[in-house]
Amino acid sequence: MAKSGGFPKVLAIVLAGGEGKRLLPLTADRAKPAVPFGGIYRLIDFALSNVVNSGYLKVVVLTQYKSHSLDRHLSKTWRMSTMLGNYVTPVPAQQRLGKSWFQGSADAIYQSLNLVYDAKPDVVVVAGADHVYRMDFAHMVAQHVNSGAGVTLAVIRQPLALADQFGVIEVDPASNKIQAFLEKPKDATGLADSPDEILASMGIYVFNADVLIDAVTRDAERPGSHRDMGGDIVPDFVRRGDAYAYDVKDNPIPGSTARDHGYWRDVGTIDSYYDAQMDLISIHPVFNLYNYEWPIYTDHGNFPPAKFVHGSEGRLGDAVNSAVANGVVVSGGHVSHSVLSPGVHIHSYATVTDSVLLDFVQVGTNATIQRAIIDKHVIVPPGVSIGVNREEDLARGFTVTDSGITVIGRRFEFRP
Repeated sequence: MAKSGGFPKVLAIVLAGGEGKRLLPLTADRAKPAVPFGGIYRLIDFALSNVVNSGYLKVVVLTQYKSHSLDRHLSKTWRMSTMLGNYVTPVPAQQRLGKSWFQGSADAIYQSLNLVYDAKPDVVVVAGADHVYRMDFAHMVAQHVNSGAGVTLAVIRQPLALADQFGVIEVDPASNKIQAFLEKPKDATGLADSPDEILASMGIYVFNADVLIDAVTRDAERPGSHRDMGGDIVPDFVRRGDAYAYDVKDNPIPGSTARDHGYWRDVGTIDSYYDAQMDLISIHPVFNLYNYEWPIYTDHGNFPPAKFVHGSEGRLGDAVNSAVANGVVVSGGHVSHSVLSPGVHIHSYATVTDSVLLDFVQVGTNATIQRAIIDKHVIVPPGVSIGVNREEDLARGFTVTDSGITVIGRRFEFRP
């Protein structure tokens, strides 16, 4: 199990093949893990930052759908010194074992077992690439090794009312052994120490390498399997009494606060993506990007500083309660409670409220943006209102969620 020095040799596998249909139109041209977030990041930066901050510097990223944007980001951003054999390597579906693409997360690992054989790890950490959180995987690995488990799942406490949105874990509190895995149950029972909460699977797993190889190989031969880590692999371990839980409330993160400790969001829908962005910009943010003891790494690009110009009465370039990236110019417009990505330009008398603008969006003079997400390179003409009238937005072909968030796809062109 452990190499010399007492520490296991760890390989990290990041599953980044997600199609992200529920995030359309943001995923029309990119894989879900490549979706921009928080002004300067991509969703995958959070998983990769957690991996490298945990001290694991041998990482493979399994990709599949619309991966060009993701591959480009990885090649530009996630380069490590090769002198000590460290790497972050994107690996596309290669049809190594037949004429099929990845059929699920378990099949993605099964078709990529050559990576495990080459790395010869003792332990494999498997994580998704589309969640926003901080986590020290080394702490979870230590519990896994000490418990003797075949697989350990990271779990997080969530409201009982949301149980039907998660894989729910029932655990023996004395041993952390998982007694049941319930997929989106309608009648879940609350925890003994917190009746209004359940334990939800985070889609993060730690395996002994030989156990993982055996599990995905057997699953590939099992008729009727959906080849899914959460839906097939984990329940099989639970039935055999070899699955344990790791509660992230016990995960120590340097620099974390009581407010953001244990934060985790699955940003699989437009609403959850929007809400996670809004979590960043309060005075005391629910998720704190300014924790320099556990940084989130990314490529910031070659942008000049943000600039706020014009200061006459009624034509004041300002932004309040907002996150503003480099390269942004607020020229006589007003921004509040919003996230502006690099290269955004807000023109005079325009107002942007409760919104997320991605790279190089331009908002014309006297335009109004409310509760909107606007993808890259969209030019909003002068005087146009977005997020104000639902019927008008739908008539233009925009996506509007039931909660009233308007989404404009990349490079959308307004017609005169």
